[in-house]
Amino acid sequence: MDADHELKMDLSRREIRVLLLHEFRMGRKATEAANNICSSRGEDILSIRTAQHWFNRFKNGNLELDDLPRPGKPLKVDVDLLKQLIEQDPRLTSRCLVEQLGCSHTVVEKHLNELDKKWRYGVWIPHELSPHQLQHRVDACMNLMTSHRNYQWLRNLITGDENSGQTGVATPKADLHPKKVMLSVWSGVNGIIHWELLPNGCTITAELYCQQLDRVAEKLKGKQDRIYYLHDNAKPHVAKSAYEKLLKLGWITIPYPPYSPDLAPADYHLFRSLYHHLREKNFDDENDVKMDIINFFGQKSQDFYESGILSLPERRRQVIDSSGAYISES
Repeated sequence: MDADHELKMDLSRREIRVLLLHEFRMGRKATEAANNICSSRGEDILSIRTAQHWFNRFKNGNLELDDLPRPGKPLKVDVDLLKQLIEQDPRLTSRCLVEQLGCSHTVVEKHLNELDKKWRYGVWIPHELSPHQLQHRVDACMNLMTSHRNYQWLRNLITGDENSGQTGVATPKADLHPKKVMLSVWSGVNGIIHWELLPNGCTITAELYCQQLDRVAEKLKGKQDRIYYLHDNAKPHVAKSAYEKLLKLGWITIPYPPYSPDLAPADYHLFRSLYHHLREKNFDDENDVKMDIINFFGQKSQDFYESGILSLPERRRQVIDSSGAYISES
């Protein structure tokens, strides 16, 4: 029996998945990972298709390496509750959904797939947009392009958004999953205006969102005569109280088509960069998280923040030219 065959016989499926997780954490692609493992552990020990399957799970926040659900986890889930959770907060990672629903990653992923949801730009969105959704995206982009031919207004644009699951605060060893924190950020072409790290388990409500808007307005006082505001259509953002708050503040709200994180600078630019910065990091406490985020924001030049905002017209043009399809990121 040759050495390669012995390696194939000795490596369990779980050990192969450990190697895949290591390759994923090194930032490699699934195909490259499969080739690396096969070259060092034996040809045909792993298929590219299998590597792609596990990389997709890792990207969704599922780092479990076993086939079966963990002991004690139910095999069924309340699908209506799952739909409600991702509608209320489309930024909940699969891990957060597992914790809230009390079931396995396998079950959650199965039902998310049945609900036609995929994880992109840190948000659950449909696998395929309906003709109505595609047209809505085109119409929103066309309206903005025709009503704002002079792009100078972009320098008065403020974007607001929140993201959970970027990183974790270490917990006792008995708890294998660090607690996730939620970050709310408001920014413009000149950089970060205001940000908040919310306590573990805290969810954004309309009342809290209105309070946050007041704090952002205080930071902007005397700095801009006119404010254009872009946020997504999460339920707290479009609640009646939030709508009335924005009217009271005198901010001009920019239309945002549903399921369009590729048209939100916070998603396609700021959070995307922050994700790569925080990837696989865990911290001893929330103060360490805050210091790391402060350093991240501080290290970014004004050009970074400016490019995220000023690329918006070109991205809207791409959506129009592609009849509403999602923008393909390089």
